[in-house]
Amino acid sequence: MARLFLLSDTQWATIEPYLPKNQPGARRVDDRRVISGIIHVLKTGCRWCDCPQDYGPSTTIYNRFNRWSRRRFWVDLLEALAPPSPDASQS
Repeated sequence: MARLFLLSDTQWATIEPYLPKNQPGARRVDDRRVISGIIHVLKTGCRWCDCPQDYGPSTTIYNRFNRWSRRRFWVDLLEALAPPSPDASQS
């Protein structure tokens, strides 16, 4: 995975506390690897089905992105991690 994107230990430590816990269904595969695959697809613009197998099955990568998008996970994560903009305090 030398040429592939992988979240650093620091990045993962920042994101990991915000991940959904105790979700019903089958046991999840490695979240760090899957999220790295999602970021790879978003950064490169490749199709979900062309995501390198090192990140896991492309259907898992796509389904996780889709499911978490419907639950606003990505929006909530960015709102939690992004510093408030200076203009936000003037509203």
